[in-house]
Amino acid sequence: MKMKLQDNHSYHQLFKNWFKTAGQLLVLLFFFIPPCKSQSSPIDFEKYDPKSGLVVPEHLLRRAKFPFVDVHNHQDDMSASALENLVNEMDQLNLQVMVNLSGGTGNSLKKMTTSVKNKYPNRFIVFANLNFNGIGSDDWTANTVKQLEEDVRNGANGLKIFKNLGFSVVDQYGKRVTVDDPRLDPIWDKCAELKIPVLIHTADPRQFWQPMDEQNERLLELQTHPGRKKSDNNPAPWQTLVDEQHRMFKNHPKTTFIAAHFGWYANDLKSLDSLLTDMPNVLVEFGAVIAEIGRQPRAASVFFTKYQNRILFGKDSWVPAEYATYFRVLETTDEYFPYHKKYHAFWRMYGLGLSDEILRKIYYKNALRIIPNIDSRLFDQ
Repeated sequence: MKMKLQDNHSYHQLFKNWFKTAGQLLVLLFFFIPPCKSQSSPIDFEKYDPKSGLVVPEHLLRRAKFPFVDVHNHQDDMSASALENLVNEMDQLNLQVMVNLSGGTGNSLKKMTTSVKNKYPNRFIVFANLNFNGIGSDDWTANTVKQLEEDVRNGANGLKIFKNLGFSVVDQYGKRVTVDDPRLDPIWDKCAELKIPVLIHTADPRQFWQPMDEQNERLLELQTHPGRKKSDNNPAPWQTLVDEQHRMFKNHPKTTFIAAHFGWYANDLKSLDSLLTDMPNVLVEFGAVIAEIGRQPRAASVFFTKYQNRILFGKDSWVPAEYATYFRVLETTDEYFPYHKKYHAFWRMYGLGLSDEILRKIYYKNALRIIPNIDSRLFDQ
């Protein structure tokens, strides 16, 4: 009996030692054997782009329902060969008239408008720009107004103000020139006299001034484009810049202004509603902010219906394939579809399904009303 107990004890110790050894081997295997191929490595946010499992109708539009005017485009090369290529791409989109906001001034503008007149006189509209060098000198304002008059005689049909006004333009003393600087007042008054609109870009998205942390909706854009980060000291607080622009609008009620990019209020349509009510001489265009509009289809539909006479089609960068996103937001009632730049808008969008009457106004009728010398024969009347 005693011998049997000893044997049992030996077997118990043997199994105990075996399990201990097996456990150690399992630990070693866990740490040293590479993961099997079925395990995926971590995917960062920029690359994560899953295909939606949502089964809903899709309307992938490559051509606008109606001919349209793009009031916000930039073309540096408007030589004969460049214009021919542009028109071929425009025809595929149903883009009948492109407004080139990068017209320059003086001889460069005249060269551009002459090329357009010789090649495609009814397909392009050119806006002049200002040369701010020397602002603050005794004769700068008078000479600039005189140059603007000459640019209009040479074919300019509007004035484009870039965001350097308010950002980096300084006078002869090195002081930042505000958007509502009184030295610019005669220019805005001259535009009213000449009956040409002023399309102006002031500031940037408000988030560019906010901390680059997990709560910033534009964090990915700022990380991939660090030069876009702003601060209250560089160049000024966001609200300060926007308030300068609005004071300028109100100080010149006879001048027609187009606030580029919905005035950076596409994400706050209630405030934009109040601003447009307060400033009847202002229109807006949605270049580069269609993603804001597409993620709030109900509120945007109400806004577009109310302000159907004061919204213009604008795109900004010339990438023909990206126009499809704009057509889809405006024309369809599609649900949950992506924007074309993830760093710009990581969310999904929805179509507004605007009526034909409103579409025609946004696509061309509003532009025909405020921009001179657009050939109305190119559009349905």
